[in-house]
Amino acid sequence: MVAIVDSGSTKTDWVILDDFKKVFLKTETIGFNPNFINRELIAPEIRKNSNLILVKNSITKVFFYGSGCGVKKNCEIIEEELNKVFEKAEIIVKEDLMAAAYAAYSGKPAIVCILGTGSNSCYFDGKNLKIELPSLGFLIGDEGSGSAIGKQLVRRYFMKKLPSDLHREFEINYKLTVEDALKNMYHAPRPNAYLANFTKFVIERKDHPYFRDMVFEEMKNFFEYQVLPYHEAKDAEINFIGSIAYYYENILRSVATELNLNVGHVVQKPIESLVDYHIKYIL
Repeated sequence: MVAIVDSGSTKTDWVILDDFKKVFLKTETIGFNPNFINRELIAPEIRKNSNLILVKNSITKVFFYGSGCGVKKNCEIIEEELNKVFEKAEIIVKEDLMAAAYAAYSGKPAIVCILGTGSNSCYFDGKNLKIELPSLGFLIGDEGSGSAIGKQLVRRYFMKKLPSDLHREFEINYKLTVEDALKNMYHAPRPNAYLANFTKFVIERKDHPYFRDMVFEEMKNFFEYQVLPYHEAKDAEINFIGSIAYYYENILRSVATELNLNVGHVVQKPIESLVDYHIKYIL
């Protein structure tokens, strides 16, 4: 059996293929971004999933694609922790951009972007992945992401920048105090996922003019910092992977039109396309 794994900061999608390259199992765990989760929690969290434990000794290879795995040290952490669970398997760890490139590939070169809890971009010609820009994380990067939009929302709420109707609704929904917010942002694990959780409030009200403008500006930041620096941007198709891209697709396309860019397809969850790519080109 082979495991194909797509891990973000919030959650991880697992697909197990049998020896005939057919889907045997689909399941989820929490996200395993090594920048935000204590490594000692990774193996125990996997073991909480009874479906994975039932098949762990039958898995001979794990293809793991994860956010935070663009750094060699983080790849080694993930590999070591996965080996504690899947003791008989060969572990292959690559960054989430590679998964996005595979999932978005439609036979022609394209710029591929991730817009989920975090954000990132690359250029993929079908064989080679070109990354010209670093991933700076949620503190000074991740433009357009769930954590960036959540950060904007929380900041504007506390600084009384929201319109009165949105301020009141947020207050009723979350009853958030400054003390709780600071505790979760600075002293709890996975602060980026914590901020991204507030995006649900915006998504449910994404047609509100105030949020339309806020998200439009955030998406404009994304294109400015993570797409336009690629010299291929003006000519290549730009494909998107991730829930934020999916929920704000109309705004995303509006920004691209203003910048004379060509957005191709937008995929909410890359795991199915990622599995298809492995079956066609890798396994």
